[in-house]
Amino acid sequence: MDVKFIYNFNLGDFVVTVMKFGGTSVGDGKRIRNVAKIAINKKKEDKDVVVVTSAMTQITNSLVEISKQALDVRDIAKINNFMEEIKEKHENAIVDAIKDDKIRDDVRKIIQSSIDELEKVLIGVAYLGELTPKSKDYILSFGERLSAPILSGAIRDLGNDSLFLTGGEAGIITDDNYGCARPLKLEVKQRITPLLNENIIPVITGFIGGTEKGEITTFGRGGSDYSAALVGAGLEADMVEIWTDVSGILTSDPRIVENVRRIPKMSYIEAMELAYFGAKVLHPRTVEPLMEKNIPLRIKNTFEPENEGTLITNDQELSDNVIKAISTIKDVFLINIFGAGMVGVSGTAARIFSALGRANANVILITQGSSETNISIVIYGDGIEAENCMKELKNEFKNSHLIKDISLDGDVCVVSAVGAGMKGSRGIAGELFKAVAESGANIKMIAQGSSEVNISFVIGEDELEKCLKTLHKTFIEK
Repeated sequence: MDVKFIYNFNLGDFVVTVMKFGGTSVGDGKRIRNVAKIAINKKKEDKDVVVVTSAMTQITNSLVEISKQALDVRDIAKINNFMEEIKEKHENAIVDAIKDDKIRDDVRKIIQSSIDELEKVLIGVAYLGELTPKSKDYILSFGERLSAPILSGAIRDLGNDSLFLTGGEAGIITDDNYGCARPLKLEVKQRITPLLNENIIPVITGFIGGTEKGEITTFGRGGSDYSAALVGAGLEADMVEIWTDVSGILTSDPRIVENVRRIPKMSYIEAMELAYFGAKVLHPRTVEPLMEKNIPLRIKNTFEPENEGTLITNDQELSDNVIKAISTIKDVFLINIFGAGMVGVSGTAARIFSALGRANANVILITQGSSETNISIVIYGDGIEAENCMKELKNEFKNSHLIKDISLDGDVCVVSAVGAGMKGSRGIAGELFKAVAESGANIKMIAQGSSEVNISFVIGEDELEKCLKTLHKTFIEK
């Protein structure tokens, strides 16, 4: 039987809020203690609370970098220096987050044990000169495995029982696709319910799952949001909250557009489109498990907890603006494949995507002209990914007369206009592209999904700022 998830709901109904806190929310000890207070206050409002945490700020990036450096046995000194830095950072966090000496000492022992384990793994990588996807997942998991015990300790220090678990221990069972694991089944309710019944606040490591054999897997960068969604789906929670450093989803990138606004409510499909096309406040895979169970999702600001943030539900609430938000993705490149020989020849597209598959390309957008002589593809990545894609494509068609030219444009970005009001709205595309033309931007490629709540297009990266400001002023500030 082909199923996406296997849910088991036979342990009785109860009300629960799943709260996920991002890296900036747990960036240091004082912030961790603040998060603990937020969780306990939420528990006073609701019957049960489950916390999902990210690693402390920049820890995952540091683990990625040291895992690469560990491949050179000559850099053992770098490993030693890294271990001292990470130990000091988490020790400082323990001191600031936890006041009780006994709880501090208990957490210190757990942290020291994890740090010793991490050091052994890194040294093993150095001497073997090999870093497998499985080993990399294991190394990257330590970010959350170090932050969760401290947050759990802070909750205990503030008077509420707490226990920390990895995602696998919490019942998120995945395949062994290391680096981008997929859930096979959720045993969350069976494992978490006994803790909630004992008035315990579980603190679960985000980003991490586990195979049926108990091997650690990860969901990819930003995967803590997805972990929270899986926990929420597994528990049939009445709410999942993503706590970050912004007060909800904004109408555009505040680093580029000045007069951005908070979006109070939006639909699952709108949120999915925005997340996929660059709204970094939410991981793209987060929405699907919640949408399947019709569980509301709220985006909240850890540093402004009184702000209502953005509520995401199944309702496609229309606003005064047909376009609700405008997002962008910068780190992309555009490949154009041209050749009259493709016309009427079956299997050409399959060969193209097979070649891109060998290059491990992350394809974002695809368009093909009605003449069948041109295929344009936008791929996420940098110069290395672009070189790999071009190499595989040229090798695939080097002795073929189907393709005349394959060109690469790396100075591009994707702009997406999203809004449920766009569906069935006549003339919106014309108005949108008129505004783009007024900004002076030249559109290189256009794509629209079947949901009709999103229109995406590709422009030059140097045209982005003026284009975003023009679109925002035309459709959102009006």
